[in-house]
Amino acid sequence: MEAFVQKPHHLAYEPAKTHGVTLGFTTRQGGQSPYPKQAFNMARYIDDAPENVTRHQQILALEIGIPREHWVFPIQTHGHQVVEITAADQGKNIDSLSNDVLYGVDGMYTYDDDTVLTMCYADCVPIYFYSPKHHFIGLVHAGWRGTVQQIVYELIQHFPYDLQDLFVVIGPATSNSYEINDDILAQFNELPIDVADYIDTRDDNRHGIDLKHANRLLCVHYGIPEANIYTTKHATSEELDCFFSYRVEQGQTGRMLAFISQSNEGALNEDVC
Repeated sequence: MEAFVQKPHHLAYEPAKTHGVTLGFTTRQGGQSPYPKQAFNMARYIDDAPENVTRHQQILALEIGIPREHWVFPIQTHGHQVVEITAADQGKNIDSLSNDVLYGVDGMYTYDDDTVLTMCYADCVPIYFYSPKHHFIGLVHAGWRGTVQQIVYELIQHFPYDLQDLFVVIGPATSNSYEINDDILAQFNELPIDVADYIDTRDDNRHGIDLKHANRLLCVHYGIPEANIYTTKHATSEELDCFFSYRVEQGQTGRMLAFISQSNEGALNEDVC
């Protein structure tokens, strides 16, 4: 059964709510961006009017009940840098982007309440982490580069507790219609997981890759119990009525926003895990 539930402008991961964690992923419909028409674009770094993005932030803030002033957004570069965020970072890159603030960051974590970690996606894999017992949340952005650089491992290294207490949610991303070439395949062959489990060769220099499953396998390899990992069936490249897809739409499209936050309610429910 799919655990992401449709809301007016986002999908909400319902199981996290019992732990005081707000976790979700925006959809493409019901916005005011002409990129494309009536799109709910959440990225300031594409060809869209800033006021459209601000309006969409305001709408989402009302839906999730957390003011946009509490959000944090990094400048993603398809790398593997992971940083700790605190309440002092709230509001960074929300009203406007600055290459001097959280530049080159594709992973974040925090222990602070009501601090919303956010990042934009349009086929890459959003991977959420949370531990009610230790009041920890995290978020990473994993395209093929982030996956081959094992950004999930970089995040896991910042969790200094028993991995039995860490939960992972792998959100909407491209299906295995996404293809890589021989050069990229060679890089994946260096990972500590079997490529046969998530890559299938279709022709010369053409290999389909399931990035969601690759990241799941990496999480398990590094010690997160498989039972603690949820992978959505939603695929951005297959559901264009709901999601933007950079690859399918050849870059001429908007971006979804992944977000995660926590409140003190999680401490009351830590034994549920």
